[in-house]
Amino acid sequence: MEALKYIAVEGVIGAGKTSLAKKLAAKFKANLVLEQYDINPFLKSFYIDRGLFAFQTQMFFLVNRHKQQQGLFQGNIFSDMLVSDYIFEKDKIFAYLNLTKDELSLYYAIFPVLAREIRKPDLVIYLQSTPERVMYNIQKRGRDIEVNLKKEYIEELSEAYNTFFFNYNASPLLIVDTSEIDFLENEKDFDDIYYQITRVDRAKTEYYIPEKKGLL
Repeated sequence: MEALKYIAVEGVIGAGKTSLAKKLAAKFKANLVLEQYDINPFLKSFYIDRGLFAFQTQMFFLVNRHKQQQGLFQGNIFSDMLVSDYIFEKDKIFAYLNLTKDELSLYYAIFPVLAREIRKPDLVIYLQSTPERVMYNIQKRGRDIEVNLKKEYIEELSEAYNTFFFNYNASPLLIVDTSEIDFLENEKDFDDIYYQITRVDRAKTEYYIPEKKGLL
């Protein structure tokens, strides 16, 4: 296995990607890059009315994610190890799920031009979880902006993420079932994930299903 210089963590809203990215960055003594979701002025309105605010929300995220990724590359931060809590390609998941046919046509005219300038991670970690566990995590952290999120939307999003990563081959991929573990509070759970990441015999695509603990 080649040395990891760039790890990206992905997952549905509430799956724990930011929490894991922070712990991994600390463990590896790496630079940490976090998605700037909180600066999107349309996001709160989107959670209230998806149809009315989807396109504005999507385009803001697309442009901002591209700007952030380009800044990392131009700033030569890749000379050191990097851990991120998102991948640029995940933008397509939300576009496909939320935009109309005409909006998608415009989106796909822009996305490839921006995506070709983005560096691929050396490893992507996809945190797979049940909608029930995701909703539990969302309610537990209690962000005001997420108060209107419905389980039906999380179910749609989970299915879209699973489909996307079932077909993903742009980078080595580690899929971790986090439905019944707590890597934030339980160091043993985190150490088990860290071991899977650093295994020298890890295949290009692997699934890690920890022992069930009945947390919910």
